[in-house]
Amino acid sequence: MGLFILRRVLTMVLTALCLTFVVFFLTNLYPNLEKLAKTEGNMRMTDAQVESWLDTNGYLQPMPLKYIQWLGIAPGFVNTTEDGAVIGHCIQPDIDPAKAPSFCGVLQGDWGQSTVFKDSVTNIITTRLGLTAKLMLWVMLLMVPSALLIGVLAGMREGSRTDRTLSTFAISTTATPEYVSGVIFIALLASSRYGLSPLLAEWGLIDGGTLFKGTATSAMESANFENFFLPVLTIALYGMGYIARMTRASMAEVMTAQYIRTARLKGVVFRNIVMKHALRNALIAPFTVIMLQIPWLLNGVVIVETLFNYKGFGWTLVQAASNNDIELLLAVSVVSVIVVLVTQLISDIGYVFLNPRIRMS
Repeated sequence: MGLFILRRVLTMVLTALCLTFVVFFLTNLYPNLEKLAKTEGNMRMTDAQVESWLDTNGYLQPMPLKYIQWLGIAPGFVNTTEDGAVIGHCIQPDIDPAKAPSFCGVLQGDWGQSTVFKDSVTNIITTRLGLTAKLMLWVMLLMVPSALLIGVLAGMREGSRTDRTLSTFAISTTATPEYVSGVIFIALLASSRYGLSPLLAEWGLIDGGTLFKGTATSAMESANFENFFLPVLTIALYGMGYIARMTRASMAEVMTAQYIRTARLKGVVFRNIVMKHALRNALIAPFTVIMLQIPWLLNGVVIVETLFNYKGFGWTLVQAASNNDIELLLAVSVVSVIVVLVTQLISDIGYVFLNPRIRMS
């Protein structure tokens, strides 16, 4: 088992290096660097001035050298401007150049400065990732148990009316994009003029003008049921259908297995067959799907966070990409790659433990 994990970790590291280099290469293409130079300098800069600015700030170095400097493996560049100021990759404005470290990069925990937010990329990523993690937690608490329950109930009696009803519901939720269901929920539950809220207010069942809030901005500081329920419900419904369908298919397959038929012939109560024999084996396949929902939640909440004005990780990704914030965009990409690879590793290890038919040599 230890050798299996070691191999997977080495594969994960190599994959991370390849993916991050691709992202680094794309973000450091000359058109992006030219736009960065004009944003940081002057929009009326000539081509010669742009090239001079990029050369002074180390952006015209060979791509492999810039990449290993960004990782923190090679010493950062040091240049002197026309006015005699010493600048470099590791020289911060408030640090004496003589005392600045030679190595500063991802491995040293230095992700650079955001050109849009004018703050440390590390602080931005930590704050926004924490906000999205809070959203993801509540989504998983609602989505996973509901999806497993729907899938198990549908797969227990394949072809029954319950199966058809729950399967239709699962397919409908997956087929409805988040921006569609989110707008519908806002119109029905968060509008003071349309939907259920005016009726409930007229009947005296709610105190405020709306049942829920159509924005989750205040949930960034103190999340409560009123301002956090709609984005959680929107994301959970979209992911619920896929997990439920996988659980239903796995449960239906297990219920036709030979040992289940033997238990039925022996007169074992149907409830005991499901709970003691079928359920564990049926949940092996959905476990992998559930783990793969974590990367999707991290990067796939862009639409929902934008729709409900929740400034989390997905919102930060949009801001970094639209404003050509190279350092922040690289950090967001690296975090996304790491989350995907780590969850895949956990999924593989968990599958080995859950499936007794798999043995490691």
